[in-house]
Amino acid sequence: MRLGVLGGTFDPPHLAHLVLGEQAREQLGLERVLWVPAGTPWRKPERDVTPAEHRIAMVERAIAGNEAFELCRLEVEREGPSYSVETLEELRAQHVDAELYFIIGQDALDDLPNWREPERLVDLATLAVAARSGAAGRETPAGRDARIEWIEMPRIDISATDLRRRAAAGLSLRYLVPAAVEEYILQHGLYRSQAYLA
Repeated sequence: MRLGVLGGTFDPPHLAHLVLGEQAREQLGLERVLWVPAGTPWRKPERDVTPAEHRIAMVERAIAGNEAFELCRLEVEREGPSYSVETLEELRAQHVDAELYFIIGQDALDDLPNWREPERLVDLATLAVAARSGAAGRETPAGRDARIEWIEMPRIDISATDLRRRAAAGLSLRYLVPAAVEEYILQHGLYRSQAYLA
């Protein structure tokens, strides 16, 4: 089995996340794509993150209707900071015969040497990287060979930070997030507090 792993804070999940997951699924022949909301994102200590139950609910609504997409609660159920290497180790133990593909953007690839145990991470999974438009550099992270598959996808400049600001200002999120996600944000009054806008 070819199993994709798409992690993130998903605060909120938006259309660029969905396009990335679907392009990875299609181009790499993935049987499933696991969506893994972060529990406690260790790279985002400077801002309040929306409680996990809301982010899980939004991911469930965002991926509804795509049978290849599946919510994975490993990180929100694990105590302490969310480290991708630990998640991949758990998934490797659960899916011994699966080939894991860790789906990331090129910005994350560039930052990978700063992650926890990057060399172990690239041993556990093939990196499925969405190439930045027009980017020529395709270097391996952590100063070592890594298995990298490049994903071609249209450039979609949607930022979760911008979406939170729009929601706080009472602006529409239509066509930026799935309709069910926008409805959930409005229903629960998410992103009204200034603490969520960083």
